Amino acid sequence: MSSPQRVLPGFNLTLGYTLLYLSLVVLIPLSALAFKTFTLTWPQFWEAVTAPRVLASYRLTFGASLLAALVNVFFGLLVAWVLVRYTFPGKKIVDALVDLPFALPTAVAGISLSALLAGNGWVGQYFEPLGIQLAFNPNGVVIALIFIGLPFVVRTVQPVLEDTEKELEEAAMCLGATRWQTFTRVILPTILPALLTGFAMAFARAIGEYGSVIFIAGNMPMVSEITPLIIIGKLEQYDIAGATAVASVMLIISFVLLLIINGLQAWQRRKS
Repeated sequence: MSSPQRVLPGFNLTLGYTLLYLSLVVLIPLSALAFKTFTLTWPQFWEAVTAPRVLASYRLTFGASLLAALVNVFFGLLVAWVLVRYTFPGKKIVDALVDLPFALPTAVAGISLSALLAGNGWVGQYFEPLGIQLAFNPNGVVIALIFIGLPFVVRTVQPVLEDTEKELEEAAMCLGATRWQTFTRVILPTILPALLTGFAMAFARAIGEYGSVIFIAGNMPMVSEITPLIIIGKLEQYDIAGATAVASVMLIISFVLLLIINGLQAWQRRKS
C-alpha cells in the first residue's frame, strides 16, 4: 500500500529546514551571547550583573512587566468578553483598534504616550495638580507596557470565548448558579489556559520592550532606567562583554519565569 500523499515534503526534509531555521534565528545568536559572556571571569561577571544601577533596572523591568501583565489579564479579558458577547455600533472599529499596538512603531507609541501623559499633555494636565505624575517616572513605564501588551491577552482569549458552549452557562443558571458562580466554575476553567498564555506573552514582550518605554520613562538612573537601556548604554561604551552578561541574566530569569508559567498551563490542562 502506498503512503498517503501529504501537502508538505517528507519528514526528513521539513525537519532539516526546521533545525536550520532555528539554528540561524535562535541557537547561533544565543550561543554568541553565551560565548561572549564567558570571556569574563567570575568576579568580573558578578560585578557587571550586580552593580547597584543594574539591580535597580532589574527591579523596574521585571516589576513593571509583571504589574502590566496582570493588569492586561484583567482588562484584556473584559475587552475580549465585550467583543465576543455583545453587538454594538462601531464594534469592528474597536476590534481593529485592539491590534493598533502591533502595527504602531514602538517609538511612535512612546512619543504619543509622552505627549498625552506629560504634565502639560491632554491627560497629564489633569493629574499634575493632584501631585500624580504619569510620565517620566516608573508610572510611565507601566503604562507603556500595558499599552503594548494588551493585544496579546485579547487575541489569545477571544477565540476561546467564541468556542465556549453557551449551553453550559444556561444549564448552570437553570440549576440555580449565580452569575459569579457560573463565571468562576464554568467559564473561567475553560479560558484559564488561554489567560495564562496571554499573560506569558504580554510579560515576555514587556521584559524586552525598549522603543515605547525610553520616551516616557525619563531614564533616570536608579529610578526609571530599564535593563534594555543599560544594555544599550554598555554597547555604546564598547563594553560588549558587560552588555552580554546583563543580557544573559535577563535571558535566564525570563526563561525560568516562562518555564513556570508553562508548567502552570500544563497543570491546568491536566486538571481540566
